[in-house]
Amino acid sequence: MTGRDPVRPGGFRRSDRSGWRGWLGGSSRPERSGWPGGSNRSGGPGVPTVVGGGGGELAVFWAGFPLLGAGAGWLLTAFAPWLVDVPWRPLRRLARWYTELPEPPATVGALTLGVLAGLALAGVASWERLVVRVGADRVALRRNGRTRELPRATVRAVHLDGRQLVLLGPDDEELVREKSDLSGRRLRTAFRTHGYPWVAEDPHRTDWRRWVPGLPGLPAGADALLRARQDALKRRRRDDALDLRRELAGIGLVVRDEADRQYVRRTGTAPD
Repeated sequence: MTGRDPVRPGGFRRSDRSGWRGWLGGSSRPERSGWPGGSNRSGGPGVPTVVGGGGGELAVFWAGFPLLGAGAGWLLTAFAPWLVDVPWRPLRRLARWYTELPEPPATVGALTLGVLAGLALAGVASWERLVVRVGADRVALRRNGRTRELPRATVRAVHLDGRQLVLLGPDDEELVREKSDLSGRRLRTAFRTHGYPWVAEDPHRTDWRRWVPGLPGLPAGADALLRARQDALKRRRRDDALDLRRELAGIGLVVRDEADRQYVRRTGTAPD
């Protein structure tokens, strides 16, 4: 999609990677460099604010996880002689094989594998971390190598729903529903600083209904889409569930999940 393409609920265009340089580490401080279309002044509501885990979180990922992995490797070395007698046969065979390896290569290998596993886990955690950049003219979110951008004019309200960040559009549709471990206080401050209407709770909290097959009052075709999406959730097909959520948004229905349960509400664009 190009910068002129319309924004769809749940589906956003990819931004040029250069627009994210200098802030992927994440902090809640305004940036001096600004971004295209923004201000380059330091401080004040005209400068984009970044909310992320920051350097401390990355240090935990890239230093802590490898150390934990090395510790697990050392525990394997220390307890392998006792594991040869456990009832579970696969573990017993693995322990016996390990104890027959020569030293010190066995210990070095266990520590190395632990460190590599920790680095792999750190890479996954870094890839999946959410970073939010709030500016006077737009808000952008980055996760899994993708950038989602929304013009300020399309955002009617912002709130947290448990551990999820939600941005509502002018017709009460959900433009964004993103799982977040970010500080609610920092998010609230960032959005309010740049003039976004932050609300304390979901303004439509009383409108949600748990979906069951044949639920009355839904737009035409919604029940079939929700049945297909329920099956996708049970089979852990996240991409299919996301695509079906977009289709439901197209007919004026918002859906949120609690475990494998679906809750729905109508938007201002839903047909009568």
